[in-house]
Amino acid sequence: QVQLVESGGGLVQPGGSLRLSCAASGSIWSINVMGWYRQIPGKQRELVANITSDGNTNYADSVKGRFTISRDGAKNTVSLQMNSLKPEDTAVYYCNAQVVVQLIPVRLLEAWGQGTLLTVSS
Repeated sequence: QVQLVESGGGLVQPGGSLRLSCAASGSIWSINVMGWYRQIPGKQRELVANITSDGNTNYADSVKGRFTISRDGAKNTVSLQMNSLKPEDTAVYYCNAQVVVQLIPVRLLEAWGQGTLLTVSS
């Protein structure tokens, strides 16, 4: 079993910054990809950014140049630095991890955090 615990959500004014963090724990051999998704009520969950174990990153077009994802492989943590926040960034943000929980045979698990609310409003 794998647990993801997020922190860092809250209320921020437009143009402000906030940092989200997520820590993974449990039966983890390694983590292939860690990332952040967000969901607005009534809409589908969408990818915000993710990062591979090699450090390759991928961003949604709407956040490129404003958000930066990083991870600490040794600590199994991932962070999302969000700058120049806009009201349309308001959403529940979910941490996601693609975890190798067993090596022989290989068994993968996709884990989700409980979500943390970001509200961008004046």
